[in-house]
Amino acid sequence: MVRIKICGVTTPEAARGAAEAGADAVGLNFYPQSPRFVSPQQAAGIVRALPAFIAPVGVFVGMQLRQVCAVAFQLGLRGVQTYDEQPPDDNTFPFAHVPAFRVKDRAGLDHVRRFVDTARALNREPSAVLIDSHVPGQMGGTGHVAPWNLLKGFDVGVPIILAGGLTPENVAEAIAVVRPWGVDVASGVESSPGVKDPDKVARFVKNVRTGSESVFT
Repeated sequence: MVRIKICGVTTPEAARGAAEAGADAVGLNFYPQSPRFVSPQQAAGIVRALPAFIAPVGVFVGMQLRQVCAVAFQLGLRGVQTYDEQPPDDNTFPFAHVPAFRVKDRAGLDHVRRFVDTARALNREPSAVLIDSHVPGQMGGTGHVAPWNLLKGFDVGVPIILAGGLTPENVAEAIAVVRPWGVDVASGVESSPGVKDPDKVARFVKNVRTGSESVFT
């Protein structure tokens, strides 16, 4: 079954709604330039609102890994998602590390492969990698679709999480083409930036489950 992360959750109500719809994880965005930014203080209330077994994941850009892990420890996060050009210079344990990559061509996929190979050699293999669309100057949540056909059959030995322009209408097709381990959505289930639409979230989760069953069974 393809795992689902609803990213850019900004309120306790949205977090509970994502969990009740069947999401496996919610993303908390700590990047100040994002319209979905939350402070650690705001994030604490969101994490407290989550039911058991729903994983809170922090999204970080340009922050030192030790500081990332300090925030994760403070809030009780399950995982940390970072945008890095180089493999981590420190261990993120006990937090699952998901480096995110904005990919537009095969050179981008080669970079992902080198990153994972180097991290593995350092005994810091990521828990998964997230593949997002490449939009200059923007770090996710753009609504632009990632290159699905380029990702067909892509394997670096760790789970692949597909992001970039996913919606309730196209996510089943994306799963059929890419066959990812997980999917990540932000703008595709919103009524406006940072405001999750409960109906879109519910339809997204339903279509992921339906698409997963048709592809993997």
